[in-house]
Amino acid sequence: MKRQVNRKIVVAALVAAVVLGTGGVVVLTRIASNQANAAPLQNDPSKTAPVKKTNLADQQSVTGQLGFGAERALASRKSGTITGLPNQGAVIDQGKPVFHSDAKPVPLFYGAMPLYRDLEAGMSNGPDVKVVEENLAALGFKDFGAPDEKFTSYTASALKKWQKANGLEQNGKLGSGDVIVQPGAIRVASLTAQLGAPAGGDLMKVTGTERAVTVELEQSKQRLAKVGEKVELSITGGKATTGTITGVTRNPGDPNQGQKPKLVLTISVDDPKAAEGVDSGSVTTLFTVSKKQNVLAVPIGALLALNEGGYGVVGEDGRTIPVTVGIFAKGQVEVQGEGLREGMKVVTTE
Repeated sequence: MKRQVNRKIVVAALVAAVVLGTGGVVVLTRIASNQANAAPLQNDPSKTAPVKKTNLADQQSVTGQLGFGAERALASRKSGTITGLPNQGAVIDQGKPVFHSDAKPVPLFYGAMPLYRDLEAGMSNGPDVKVVEENLAALGFKDFGAPDEKFTSYTASALKKWQKANGLEQNGKLGSGDVIVQPGAIRVASLTAQLGAPAGGDLMKVTGTERAVTVELEQSKQRLAKVGEKVELSITGGKATTGTITGVTRNPGDPNQGQKPKLVLTISVDDPKAAEGVDSGSVTTLFTVSKKQNVLAVPIGALLALNEGGYGVVGEDGRTIPVTVGIFAKGQVEVQGEGLREGMKVVTTE
């Protein structure tokens, strides 16, 4: 019975360690015992479980929110007065107006680099020229041939045709505030500006257009925030699927209100059908910390604190085998020990 009590203490300590997210190899405080000659478990009614060779994945669970990903501020460098704004929730695609200034549209261009100068004939080469030519080509204005970094008369000609199609002055020039450059289509999360306000300045907060999960992490868990890593998602009201970490930003928090800085992860939903019919809601997100393949594992309840220190498992014959422990995953723990083999039965509380 005293060994059984020790086993329960070990199980409780292990479960607490896993819940606290220690991950990897868990180092536990030695649990001492005054019973140096405890009786063998010959009549112990505890259950037994086989030692299994399996693959284990140490995972941590964090609750996130389904939506369209992290919001980001969008500002304008356009002069004039705001005369038109989109509705909240509107989706804006390439070439469509983000807003109107002096009754003229300010369209959306796709690209990784915003325009940092005015573009016109005679200017020096630069990557901003290529951004403009790529967008003009995508919208059907290709007088210049393959997009490059040279602003030529052909670029000016394509610009004039695009300007005519959008009701703009046909001068073959493009000011740095004449378009809004974003990585792709945008969704209006909320409006900051108002009609009649100066066009230059903050306009709105936007997100991407694809369904995504947003997760906040303590900075101490930064090792989980790896762009490109896969995670498991369980959507409340939807289905289980996987996701990919596509972005990591930092929320500085508010020290005056006791808010600590956090990492904000945006996770794309690999199978959009898994979120069909769900506008928003909580999502259980499983991050894989580490993996082990073809290791011996037993239920956590099979671990026993040894009198001499360390941990062991007890076979059906009452023999105690000292073991070292590795990763924990879904109620299983990796174990290594002399004489331990796949298929043998060990005593467990589970």
